[in-house]
Amino acid sequence: MTVTAVITGVGPIAPGGIGATEFWQATSAGRNLLAPITRFDPEGTPVTVAGEVGFDADELIERHYVVQADRATQFGLAAADLAMADALFSPPALNPFAAGVITSSCVGGAESGQRGLGRLWRDGPHHLSPYQSIAPLHAATTGQVSVRDTMKGPCGVIVTDEAGGIDALAHARRALRRGARIMIAGAAEAPLCPYALAPQYFARMLTESADPDAAYLPFSHGACGYAPAEGAAMFVVESAADAAERGSRPRAVIAGHGATFSAVAAFDPSGEGLEMACRKALTAARCQPEDIDVVFADATAIPTADRAEATVIKSLFGTKVPVTAPKAGFGRAYASASALDVAAAVLSLDHGIIPPIPALAEPIDDLDFVVGAPRRAELRTALVLARGYGGMNSALVLHRPDH
Repeated sequence: MTVTAVITGVGPIAPGGIGATEFWQATSAGRNLLAPITRFDPEGTPVTVAGEVGFDADELIERHYVVQADRATQFGLAAADLAMADALFSPPALNPFAAGVITSSCVGGAESGQRGLGRLWRDGPHHLSPYQSIAPLHAATTGQVSVRDTMKGPCGVIVTDEAGGIDALAHARRALRRGARIMIAGAAEAPLCPYALAPQYFARMLTESADPDAAYLPFSHGACGYAPAEGAAMFVVESAADAAERGSRPRAVIAGHGATFSAVAAFDPSGEGLEMACRKALTAARCQPEDIDVVFADATAIPTADRAEATVIKSLFGTKVPVTAPKAGFGRAYASASALDVAAAVLSLDHGIIPPIPALAEPIDDLDFVVGAPRRAELRTALVLARGYGGMNSALVLHRPDH
């Protein structure tokens, strides 16, 4: 079944702001929003800087979900509301079996997991909340959104680290081709607790810099790992025909997706898997490399991974395509990092502006990095790249709707 899948609703929640307007204002300006961690006392820990979201769950979601859900799922519920409002979509308006939810998470409900384990060991099993059985699960966000909004169609969860934010959109498009009418897709993460950060730190991925201005410098000779972040981005995905029938304006067309698995311990230093994912996405979108107007890079700030990504971009596109990584200004939010990159790319196509990398000290390559200030450009097609720890690679091609 041939379906042109379009994004009609964008719902970002990030350190830069809640909702598309606030998020875009901060992202397009290239603001550095990294700051000392306040979610827990970081004294004596190696990671002290992160991207935190100013978020009041009681103002944004129903009270009983605040009690039931981990912070990540609270983000997801609020982001889904924002996306549906942007798409002018109300779930009761549709057959519930025609609507579904696909989300991604790398760490699941880490804060709830940490609290539950602490209570279990300190006070015993009788002191655990009954919601402890669901709040830490990777699938909790999908479950809570689908239950709350009565979406009984195809639902699932993707666990591919940062690649998951892109992969969720690809699965949503596949669901439309199999008969679904509308999908809520995206990612939600709240990993700012020792339970979630410790594995990342011991894998030598997180920055130890206490200086927010130097903590996350992708593609720089001074790169020393990434600053973690929390946040979410959810999208309404539907067919172009259904969007037209509902009177909802398409924000972007999901033109092509490619995914590969490099089967490595961390990030593939060869870049072979990422390059193949790019080629698959371009082929699926019926694009040539010269059709890409901007690349939103994965940008780990891990030197070997940055060099591999820069080599892939240069081999495919040369040095003329603009390359950006706005996440360097607010941190890498695991699965939500690529979802927020997609949100930034959609808004970039909409506004004709490329958001910058906030800072880049002594670049490792002569690529056309967009740094410091936004750049106006005629944008028709964007490529978003993502890699997950352990070898997952994904690439997504987005078209401007009038392309």
